[in-house]
Parts: sequence; structure tokens; C-alpha cells
Amino acid sequence: MGGGYSNRTRATQFNPTGSVRKYPNLQKKRIYVPELKKTITIILSTRAIKTINKAGVI
Repeated sequence: MGGGYSNRTRATQFNPTGSVRKYPNLQKKRIYVPELKKTITIILSTRAIKTINKAGVI
């Protein structure tokens, strides 16, 4: 019917609604790379930013 995406997770005849799509929480993050002597901007999920902070890269 509509121009939406195909979602067959909850296909019912009388109430044709699918489950809600969940998207990652993406943020822009500026990171200084000493090898390049530059600051680069990358788009990361907040989970990835948390992991990088834990590893001590930033």
C-alpha cells in the first residue's frame, strides 16, 4: 500500500502494523590522532564513544 519498508515481523490481517524500528544514537566526535597530527571528525554511536573512552583512546 504505502511506500514504506517491508516488515513481516508482525503481519496480521486486521491490524497491519509492524514493530517500531530502532535507530542507533549517532553523534559527531572530534578525535586527535597523534600519528597524523590532525583532529578528525567521525560519526559514532554513543555506545562506541563509551567503549573508546573506557579504552582510553580519547
